[in-house]
Amino acid sequence: MKLRKFLHAAFQLSLFDFEPTTASSLRPPDFRKPAPIPPLSPDGQQKSKSRHVQTPDQTIEYTLRRSTRRSIGFTIEDDGLRVTAPRWVTIAEIEDGIRSKQRWIIRKLHEKQKQIAQQQAPLKLCDGAPISFLGKSLTLRLCASGKRDVSLDEDSGTLTVALPPDTSEEQLKKRVVKWLQNEAYRLYSQRLPYYAEKLDVTYDSFALSSANTQWGSCTVGGRIRLNWRMIHLPLHLIDYVIAHELSHLREMNHSPRFWATVKIAFPEYMNARKILRDHSPKGLPAL
Repeated sequence: MKLRKFLHAAFQLSLFDFEPTTASSLRPPDFRKPAPIPPLSPDGQQKSKSRHVQTPDQTIEYTLRRSTRRSIGFTIEDDGLRVTAPRWVTIAEIEDGIRSKQRWIIRKLHEKQKQIAQQQAPLKLCDGAPISFLGKSLTLRLCASGKRDVSLDEDSGTLTVALPPDTSEEQLKKRVVKWLQNEAYRLYSQRLPYYAEKLDVTYDSFALSSANTQWGSCTVGGRIRLNWRMIHLPLHLIDYVIAHELSHLREMNHSPRFWATVKIAFPEYMNARKILRDHSPKGLPAL
């Protein structure tokens, strides 16, 4: 009796599940496991995936990285656009976000390409070569002389370097870099006390740095380091970095209180911060 009920139930089930036989239905079932979720890196982000999206202006390639962050982030790196997005945001939403920011993204990609080109092709120092100094372009003039001297004529915008006739390009480069570093040290030494007084702080020491990723740094003990390559930048950007680092002597963080402190010393900080946020010392002309 039980066997008869079982067969009857099985027959009814087969009536509901029956489908016409096709070539595809004769294929063996696929028992492959679904693709695993990319592993997380130590910072909680998933391995990047390369993609592209078509915008009205051009095709934008990007690298997608999933993370635990709450919003979509766009970063321009040496290899292009990187998008960091929460796991629950769809690809369509991500690409809509790229299209909405396409002008900014394309502009920043072009700027990054120029920076990379400058890094890959170091400035060749010769008579007539341009030298960036405090946001202006100086013209390098070489003078054969037994004396080793460098002089700046601000009126004509000329930097004259006197060296022996047999001086190599590498020796010339060292002489120009040494002059730029000396000018940076002299200028920073003047600006630091000015902003320290405005903030009512005292720093312990000051030195030049050659970092590729930082404009400056400040320790809890009051040791200030400022990148000598800032001498290529306009003075107001240098002043912002100095005010920024000195403000850390009152707030060793980047909290709202810190930015309020920066504003005391440098009220126009937001514009300078915006300019430097997407740039690094690595992007300056290579010497």
